[in-house]
Amino acid sequence: MNMKRNGPLEVITRRPAGAAHPQPLLFVHGAYTGAWCWDEYFLPWFAEAGFEAVALSLSGHGESPGRNCLDLFSLDDYVADVCEVMDRFAVPPVLIGHSMGGMVVLKCLELRQPPAAVLMASVPPQGLWASAVGLAMRRPDLMNELNALLAGGAKSLDALADALFAQPVPLDRLQRYALRVQPESARVIWDMTLFNLPQIARMHRPPMRVLGAACDPIIPPPLVDMTAAALGVPAQIFPGMGHGMMLEADWQAVARSLLDWVVELFPANCEIR
Repeated sequence: MNMKRNGPLEVITRRPAGAAHPQPLLFVHGAYTGAWCWDEYFLPWFAEAGFEAVALSLSGHGESPGRNCLDLFSLDDYVADVCEVMDRFAVPPVLIGHSMGGMVVLKCLELRQPPAAVLMASVPPQGLWASAVGLAMRRPDLMNELNALLAGGAKSLDALADALFAQPVPLDRLQRYALRVQPESARVIWDMTLFNLPQIARMHRPPMRVLGAACDPIIPPPLVDMTAAALGVPAQIFPGMGHGMMLEADWQAVARSLLDWVVELFPANCEIR
């Protein structure tokens, strides 16, 4: 167990009403969020489609312990969290990581061999540096807001909308998300920028998908293409979407593309409603 936290990780599990597809799915959230971001739409939708869909909150996130020592957590600690939850499954789960969670998944591939992996708007294997420089040049205001949030500063609804959404989002929903957005570990940000980047030569290489959003200011399409090229797989860019792909109004386009791919990889009797 991760020695920096005192207690179990928050794990949200949604199961189908009937028999489940034999291949479970494990979702890994990005920076500033928690398992809740997957439970808004993706977890119940995949459960209705016949899958056991699980999301964890990394140490110091959501309802997982460790918020009071968030900056002590490293990227390796987050990887250990995911491996801990993976090891609870009777069948190894497909890993799906968003943004920071994508880099956590890449680091997990150095230690584990999941049956497949999906990166959504992921931090590239080359690190956060290109994203940070690009954002500072294109949107210095948004960069300043994210830096303030990293340090536990006030949350701006406008900045949250700009960071996550290209499509309309109701004000009440945006306000609800703002209440759940949180600071991130500065140590992890540095790990993802420079100090603990994935080593592609050490990774297991299961079937992989690399997904991105056309209007993402944080991980724009060229960085998604960079990730795909490093891994030797094609990138799929969803038009008219922002960084928060699992929360956008058109989230089902992403979910269905992912579902079709998983069903093709792991055929089984799976009712899609």
